Amino acid sequence: MNGQEFERRIRRLGRRRGVTVSFDPTQGKGSHGRLYYGSRFTTLKDRRQEIGPGLLKAILDQLGLSREDLES
Repeated sequence: MNGQEFERRIRRLGRRRGVTVSFDPTQGKGSHGRLYYGSRFTTLKDRRQEIGPGLLKAILDQLGLSREDLES
């Protein structure tokens, strides 16, 4: 899954759960930006590149989500 697909799934999940989701490209260097999910946030790298399994788990942990949340 690349960063764009991840952001799309997080936005869809946020709409279903009534959680505010936003992306701020100014809160990162280069192609990085900050993704907010309610009061939690994480940094997303280049959204065109694939997110590895370890990084995906770390991002989900920072947002307080699980892999199953994305797949539902």
